[in-house]
Formats: sequence, C-alpha cells, structure tokens
Amino acid sequence: MASAASPSPSPLWLNAAAADALLPGSGGGDVIAALALDEALLEEAHEGVRGEAVVRTWMATAPVVVVGSSSRVEEEVDIAGCAAAGVPILRRPSGGATVILGPGCVMWSVVTPHPAGVPAVERIHAAMLDPLVAALQSAGLPVSRQGTSDLVLAVAESGATSLMKVSGNALRVRRQGVLYHGTLLDGFDLTLAARLLKHPPREPDYRGKRSHAAFLVNLELGRERLVGLLRQAFGAVDSLGEIPRERVARLIEERYGDRAWTHRL
Repeated sequence: MASAASPSPSPLWLNAAAADALLPGSGGGDVIAALALDEALLEEAHEGVRGEAVVRTWMATAPVVVVGSSSRVEEEVDIAGCAAAGVPILRRPSGGATVILGPGCVMWSVVTPHPAGVPAVERIHAAMLDPLVAALQSAGLPVSRQGTSDLVLAVAESGATSLMKVSGNALRVRRQGVLYHGTLLDGFDLTLAARLLKHPPREPDYRGKRSHAAFLVNLELGRERLVGLLRQAFGAVDSLGEIPRERVARLIEERYGDRAWTHRL
C-alpha cells in the first residue's frame, strides 16, 4: 500500500447548487442521486479520470433512512415505522451502520484518487477526520474523534462530561481511489433516530449502550458556517466544472433506484 494519504493537487469543490444544476430533475434533496454521485466520483478516481480530490456537501430535503453496504435492513431499521411515516429506505456504497438523514443534517463527501495505491485504512480515517476536527475546534467546539470514525462533542451535564455523537462517517476503498463520507448533525430532528432506527447491532465502547436520544446531539452552527469550515478543512478552493452525469444515471438504474438492490440483505 502507498504511504501517503494527502491528495495532490489541491482538492476541487463541488457545491450543492452546482450539483443540482448539473443533475436536472434530481435536486439536492434527491438522496438516490446523491449516493450515485458519490460512487460515480469514486469510479472516476479509481480509473484515473481526474487527478484531484473532490469535496462536496449536500442535505436531504426530507427524512430518509440509509443503510450501510452490508447492513441487514430488518436488523437495523423499523421498516413498519418508516412505511407509516413515509420515510424511504436506501442503501449506500460504504460500510458502517444505518443512519437517518434529513433537514439539519449536513452530508459531506471527499473522493480522493490514489494512483499509487491507497493508504492503510487508519491513515485514511486520520487524513479525513483530523482536519475536520481541527476546523470545528477553531469554531470553539470541543470536538474530538472517538471509535473508528465518529466525531463527538463534549457536553457538560450535571457536573460530568458526556461524549455525544455529532458525526458518523464511512468509507469505500477501491484499488486507486477512496470515497469518504458522513454526517454532521447541526439542526436535525434527533427524535427521528429513536422512532425509525433500532439499536445498532454493533456500537463503539464509548457509547455505553446509550439510546439514540442520549447519544446524539446537534452542533448548532448553521449550514453555511459548517460548509465553510469543511471547505477550509480540506483546502478546496477551485470549483469542479463537470460531474459524471452518465455514470450517475447508470448507477441510479443499476443500484440506488432499485428497491431489490436496497433490500438484498
């Protein structure tokens, strides 16, 4: 494996409005298109189509449950509850446990080409999360890494400090490219997790079997400021001019828009 984890040249920025314009009819809240775009960008990185990393954010316009690539839907999701609430269930290309997205949950993605081969997984986590932690700390937030790929906020409660989760992240690795993406809870309706998700089958030690309600918290920075901090963290200045629309359309048809693919496990 390669020893370097930092992308070169400088990452490109794909803002949500540009993605909306370049994906006619999908909109930034179309989570199916957003997941397909992440994988399409990873395909390009793996194939050497683009030499720069791509950094982007987006937000779902309505609640949606997204299971990990190897998650078993019935094990992690209240399927009946989702049906009653009209909340769709989708599957993403990366691993990890199930999440629920929606307004107030900022999604972020970094797709990095590694033509000489990808670094070790822990080096990837560090290369992605450490700059983000530093950026959030610069805004005065006591944020740190916990577990494999979580970000937590130190919250004072009754004379003690609790580590509350504000970000969960996952990755998909190909031989010459990495997709790293995750959540940033900012003004999200946290009750949705308790209503629609089961307790995860696997959890980090620091969670201590806490319920969703006792484990999650919002950053409350505002979307614009969060996006600015993320862009600062990765030094994404220049804008990406094109997105792989044909790849996105193919992936929607083959995977992300296919209910059978989502519910295969």
